[in-house]
Amino acid sequence: MPADRPLDRRLFVASAAAAAPAALAGSGPPETPAAPAGLTRRPKVIFLDVNETLLNLDPLVASVGEALGGRPDLVPLWFSSLLHYSLVATVADRYEDFGVIGAATLRMLAANHDVDLSEEQAARALAPIRSLPPHPDVEPALKQLADAGYRLVTLTNSSVAGVKAQMENSGLQRYLSDRLSVETVGLFKPHAHVYRWAARQVGESVEDCLLVAAHGWDVAGAAWAGMRTCFLSRPGKQRYPLAPPPTLQAADLLEAAGALVALPR
Repeated sequence: MPADRPLDRRLFVASAAAAAPAALAGSGPPETPAAPAGLTRRPKVIFLDVNETLLNLDPLVASVGEALGGRPDLVPLWFSSLLHYSLVATVADRYEDFGVIGAATLRMLAANHDVDLSEEQAARALAPIRSLPPHPDVEPALKQLADAGYRLVTLTNSSVAGVKAQMENSGLQRYLSDRLSVETVGLFKPHAHVYRWAARQVGESVEDCLLVAAHGWDVAGAAWAGMRTCFLSRPGKQRYPLAPPPTLQAADLLEAAGALVALPR
């Protein structure tokens, strides 16, 4: 994985504030595997979010819920807190491993519900994240995309070691040409610089890349950075109404793959 040049954050913040967000055309999912409006040519690289987009979080929900005193209903609140504090770390220029922030926010939530959770117990509750299974649609979709000549690369908030374990344990590594983690750049998604950095890492312009994610905030960040986007409307997931419409929307990755494969080479 090539190293990026050190980021001068003062210059970056000034330039990022001046940059105008890119508007992307598009509408809902196609009824047949055909190119939707706004997606008339193939992206050169498809970036794939990992957690919830590719991998099923059910084993993690079970372990975190157990750690919270048998309260799996609190897991969405924990995940929101994890994302919140990852952005706090980004804004404050204090990068920490995603798993470290996850354990810290889990202990915070436990304390708010009168559960005594040690640092070791919190880390143990998060251990299943490295061996999550893929959603049923994911492997056939990745195979279809790889067979069609697409270059597939992960782009995740998980650490370098974390995403390596996730892809190897899930059996999805064989379909990837590379893995990118925000750990390398020291900023969490949806910071605009992450998406532009990722495009540079693969040697393409940001406009020639497409991000696939089941998170409205991730798709919004990529669109504002100038990247084309695909939103997977998995159960319970919604687009952010104030963001540009995704270039493509699909119920799952297999449906998205059908539309992408239909695009002319």
